[in-house]
Parts: sequence; structure tokens; C-alpha cells
Amino acid sequence: MNLRMLKLIICFFLVTGSLKAQYGLQNAFPSLPAFSLPLEMVHAGDGTNRLFVVQQRGRIYVFENTSSVNTRKVFLDLSDKVSQSGSETGLLGLAFHPDFKNNGSFYVNYTSSPAGQLQSFISRFQVSAANADSAIKSSEQVLLTLNQPFTNHNGGNLLFGLDGYLYAAFGDGGSSGDPQNNAQSRTTLLGKILRLDVNSASGGRNYAIPPTNPYAGNTQGFREEIYAYGLRNPWKMSVDPVTSKLWTGDVGQNIWEEINIVVRGGNYGWRTMEANNCYNPSSGCDTTGLIRPIWAYSHSNGDASITGGYVYRGTSLPALIGKYVYGDYISGRIWALTYDGINPTTNQLLLDSPYLVSSFGQDAERNLYVVSYQDGRNYRLTGPATSVSSPQFVIPTSVALDQNYPNPFNPRTTIRFQLPSPEFVSLRIFDVLGREITILVNEERAAGAFEAGWDASGLPSGVYFYRLQVGNFIETKRMMLAR
Repeated sequence: MNLRMLKLIICFFLVTGSLKAQYGLQNAFPSLPAFSLPLEMVHAGDGTNRLFVVQQRGRIYVFENTSSVNTRKVFLDLSDKVSQSGSETGLLGLAFHPDFKNNGSFYVNYTSSPAGQLQSFISRFQVSAANADSAIKSSEQVLLTLNQPFTNHNGGNLLFGLDGYLYAAFGDGGSSGDPQNNAQSRTTLLGKILRLDVNSASGGRNYAIPPTNPYAGNTQGFREEIYAYGLRNPWKMSVDPVTSKLWTGDVGQNIWEEINIVVRGGNYGWRTMEANNCYNPSSGCDTTGLIRPIWAYSHSNGDASITGGYVYRGTSLPALIGKYVYGDYISGRIWALTYDGINPTTNQLLLDSPYLVSSFGQDAERNLYVVSYQDGRNYRLTGPATSVSSPQFVIPTSVALDQNYPNPFNPRTTIRFQLPSPEFVSLRIFDVLGREITILVNEERAAGAFEAGWDASGLPSGVYFYRLQVGNFIETKRMMLAR
């Protein structure tokens, strides 16, 4: 028996004999073309079983929510208006009116620079009465504009609460450390969650102020649209339909990511605090009146940018019912948080995914999806895989590329792949700019399971990608070097 065959058999024992039960992700729409820089996936709540994907550069696509769907349509194209001058600008949010089925109204949040000044826009559009898969671009009615001092921390998420009001999330305006202290200033809309009554109009605006907003009718110059403040960059809100709680993830500065349950008039601390720790000043800060996050996690394990999710209320994953499912954009990890405000909060790792998790999606049946920014796919969250107790030698039935292990790593990691038949194999490493770092495999391989080790000594910390090409099969996965 030669060394290659011995290694192949050992790999199969490892692969088939040591699997641990965990949740998984399944490509929900494998026949659809990949989306370009997707940031959201939502449904319209109109009973049509359609899904809508928001692309950062300005397009919204619509398609049928079936696993065999292979066509999509452009629902709205704002690419000629949207400014995507930075990684956090663009078309950032989409929300359908609760009565969309009858009134055809929906709302978007995007950035544009019509006169050289970067601004955020919240606008209302109408769907075509003749074609439910097409919006009328000329129907735009701008509700609100907001000057953005920098190109990051634009927030952008929109949703309708159970109260029928439109909620909008805005970051602190950007740069680093909130240099203008926008999040704590109630005279600006930056660093806030807003609440608007879009069914009415008053004061020369295309919306009204809900009378129960915390600063409605104030005489101190505070913006009446404010629902909550003290946020750095709230990235993805959701409402639990059972408890009515408004959840949001708030992206941290250097050390901490946090999850908040947002209440009327709440001050969530930024820039005085980053999560539970003083930020400005770095010690001895005044925490009077500040609401602490219900959960926070550090950047110590390669996590660095929270993506808020949903409290699971579906039926296919019963163990997750009532738990808040969320993730980290950088590490790809996905967790489930158990919180009731009474018992100790617990956090469960569901899976360590290879994706840049830009958003979570939910369909009308409350199934959960992960929106993958780098490969443009939407993945459905599936139940735990079944453990295999007895190893066995089997030839793979298809080409497969596994997630590297460990991940994050420092400085060595291992990449495994499988071949159903003899093939020429190319396995290469790239940095975040697409530059080739090294070639791990570039030769003919027999059928079986293989592994390739990579030593990243001398390279800086950060995200790297590895790409496997076998004939027409090409797959790319992400890994994190964390020193």
C-alpha cells in the first residue's frame, strides 16, 4: 500500500467517523444566478410566496420562493441614483407596508450624492398595478433625507413594527469613535432608531410623528422622529411577533459587539460606552441612564462585526423556537441566544459558516436564511446533522470542499476536499483584494478524500479565501488568520 492510499484511507476515517451534530446551511435556490453584493432578503407579506433580494449597488430582485426556481426579475432598479462610494453605502434597506397587498406601497433606504453631499434617503414607491413583479420608479416620494458626514456607519435597515409604524436605523455618521458625538446628540438623527407614521403627513413632511414618540412635541430642539439613541451602527433590526420586542445588533468599535432590545426613549450608551465598557472617556464614564446590552461578545476569536437576526418562530427547527438567531459578518459564525429577562442568558453556537453574513432573511413561513455577501447566495438554515458512529471507507459521490480547520487559525490550518473520480485539481489561496498568495495543489488526483495544509507564517491577520477548481466545479470559501 503506497503512502497516498494510506493517507486517503486515514482521511476517510477522520471524515466519516468524527462528525459532530450541528446546524447547517443549504443553498436554498441553487438554480438562481448569484446576486451581486446582496444585503437583504425579505418577503412582502402579501400571500404571493415571493422573496425580494436587495443588492447594494441599487437593484431589487423578485423571485418565487421555491427550491427549483431558476428565474428572477428586476423589481426596482435605482443603480443610476444610488451612491456606493464606500463599503457601507448603497441601497441598504427595504420594507413593505403592512397593507402592501392592497395599497402597493413599499419603502427603501439608500445613499446618494445628488449635489456632491452624501445623503441618506428614505423613499416610498408604488408597485405597478399591471405587473406585481415591477415597481414604478417614477413613483418615488422622498420622506426623509439625512446628510452623512462620512461614508461609513450609514445603518439603513427598515421595518414595520406591530404598531404599524416604520422604524429606520441610522449609524452615527461614521469615521472612528463618533468624532461629532452624534449618537448622544438628540438634535441629529445619526446614531438613532427612528419611528415614523407613514400613513399620515404633517408639518410639510410626507410622514407624521407618532404621538407616543419620546420627544413628540418637545421644546428642547430634539428631533421628534427619534425612538431610541446612543447607537454606533445598528445592523439589522427585527420584531418578535410573540413578545413585540424590537431586537437589533449594534456593530462595535474595536473590542465588543452587542445585542440590544430597543425600548422607547432608550439610550444605548455609544460613544460613552462600547457594550459594557467605558469608551469615551476610557475609564470613569458616567453610566447614568444608559441601557446595557443584553449580550455582548468580544473580537478575541476573530469575530468583529455583528449581523442582527430574528427570534425564531418557525416550525421546522423546534429547538430554536423563541431563540434569537444572529451572526458575525467577519467570522461567519451563527449563534442562538436564549433570553427572557429573568433566567441567565445563554448563547449557543449553531455553526461556523464560511460566509460573510451580511443579513438574515425570513420567508412568510418564518424559515430562516443566511444572505452571503461574497458568493451572492441565500442559504436556508437546516437542522443538526446526524452523527456517524462507525467509520467506513466510501468513494465520494460528488466534488466537495470542506471548511478549513481550525478556523480562525494561527498560523497553520488544514483544507480538505473530496473527488468522486480522478481529476486535475487546483487549490489556491487569495487575499481580500483577490491577489493570489500561494498554490497548494495543482495536479491530477485520484478519487478520494484529501487534505492540504497551509502555513500563513509571515502574513498579516485578516480574511483570506481558498478556491478549489475541479473541471467545471469551482467553489471558494473564506478563512480567518487571527494572530
